[in-house]
Amino acid sequence: MTFPRAAQRPTIVSRAQWRADETKRDAHAHYAGGVTAIFIHHTDTPNDYDCADVPLTLRNLYTGQTRDRDWGDLGYNFLVDRCGNVYEGRAGGVDRPVVGSHTQGFNQGTAGIAAIGTFGRGTQVPAPMEHAIAALAAWKLGLRGVDPRSKVRLTSTNDKSRYPKGTSAEFDVISGHRDGNETDCPGDALFARLPAIRDMAAELQGGLPEHPRVSASP
Repeated sequence: MTFPRAAQRPTIVSRAQWRADETKRDAHAHYAGGVTAIFIHHTDTPNDYDCADVPLTLRNLYTGQTRDRDWGDLGYNFLVDRCGNVYEGRAGGVDRPVVGSHTQGFNQGTAGIAAIGTFGRGTQVPAPMEHAIAALAAWKLGLRGVDPRSKVRLTSTNDKSRYPKGTSAEFDVISGHRDGNETDCPGDALFARLPAIRDMAAELQGGLPEHPRVSASP
């Protein structure tokens, strides 16, 4: 039985719409062979924002990550706000396997989705945000026919992750930042919701597989 993995692309607010200053970033994006896993993050910013003000938040994050961290662009491929709006992060094409700067050692062949806010223990993850993350993951993984509930084997590309350079490790296809790096990100509350997000993403792709597979990174 073939498991249908295609999912509808969600509405994505473009960089032009949130008014990214394209002179701040590197001129050329870098690409992998495909996206086979997603790492979930939080931005560690306040939660009590008005969603109409998110473009300003994105511009501030963009400035910090290009000027202060020298990442050449936003580190995250996508960002999601508490109202369920999805934003284009790193430049290069939302439907392409753009290499970000979100998870040290595991940026190659993965996408980073950041929840705008801080989601430590006891924080409520807004339902619209959770659904938007699942919908985005279902679509992005579906471009490569990847099941959101499966496992993936990734190889660390540097020694700044939990795993020395060249070490292969197995991850959930939808993992938290902390799975790859020594960090609390995406916060205990959001991390605890990842199983539900995986299930929701699988349902949005059209069903649930009986036996999640293990795939290799590109």
